[in-house]
Amino acid sequence: MIFKISIFINSSKKEAHNMANTFVQINVHIIFHVKSTGIAMRTEDMSRIFEYIGGIIKGLGSFPMAIGGISDHIHILSTLPKTISIADYVRNIKTDSSKWIKTLDSNYSFFAWQDGYAAFSVSPSMLNATKSYIFNQAVHHSNRSFEDEYKAFLSKYGLKFDEKYLF
Repeated sequence: MIFKISIFINSSKKEAHNMANTFVQINVHIIFHVKSTGIAMRTEDMSRIFEYIGGIIKGLGSFPMAIGGISDHIHILSTLPKTISIADYVRNIKTDSSKWIKTLDSNYSFFAWQDGYAAFSVSPSMLNATKSYIFNQAVHHSNRSFEDEYKAFLSKYGLKFDEKYLF
């Protein structure tokens, strides 16, 4: 296979055109679960936990749009910061929040998040539907397990997985 590359040089202009700013708008839906041997989040603490995680997200240069979940897992809809990778972003959220959660009460002294996570891009046209989904987690999980929800998301986004390594 032969590729032809053409380079056009405008010799009448000697000045270079550099982009003065960096613009990034990537919306991401993140899901992660408490460690299987960990302690679940208590209902009465969840709003404080979600608020704290929102502060972490802002501190990382991002914008939290929705944070919700139930006692064993969390969903986050936010913009992705332009300065760090998704892996570092999620690691920072999980590390900082688990350290803080451990300070809430002795009940949380062994609290930890699972190592893995899922992250999906969200188009602007789907932001409101995604927010609604996140804010209504209790309703969704009245008849659907986290495992079923997680597998459905992976399948919806065309990600192949082996169930024996999922949880």
